[in-house]
Amino acid sequence: MAVYHETIDLQSNGFNPTYHNVTEKVKEIVSRSGIKNGICVVYSQHTTCSVMVQECSHDLNLWGTEYLQQDLNNIMEKIIPSCRTEGQYMHPGPKHLEFAEKVVGEEGKYSLNTEAHLRSVLFGRSESIVIVDGKLQLGEFGFIYFVDWDRLRARKRVCHVQIVGE
Repeated sequence: MAVYHETIDLQSNGFNPTYHNVTEKVKEIVSRSGIKNGICVVYSQHTTCSVMVQECSHDLNLWGTEYLQQDLNNIMEKIIPSCRTEGQYMHPGPKHLEFAEKVVGEEGKYSLNTEAHLRSVLFGRSESIVIVDGKLQLGEFGFIYFVDWDRLRARKRVCHVQIVGE
């Protein structure tokens, strides 16, 4: 059994959740791995990000967001509203703000992203996709998206791709 790993560097936009279509890059990594049958895990190490397999709706709104993604954003805003001010959610508390400022060196206002953490928990931070005869089994409409729910600022993100098989 072989194990192969690569990363994909991404840049999120801030302001709105950022959806990165990583499908073609993941397919290229699978091809480079030489693994013909196995499992491909696409994973986010970031606690405000998710990985999902979903249909590409092709149409974009004026912000450049696919319609299906905007529909998802609209639903998420109703279920888990964006954090607009301190005290809206219990998190972040004073100990977390102190940790963020003193240990990580991050301004407190960047901790007001509780909705991004909750959305990440809801959708999960990884997807496992079966590989058969060197091809990802995504179906006719399946695309792989790395989603950064954190809208507070533009950030560099890393998407991990690990393939196990033979």
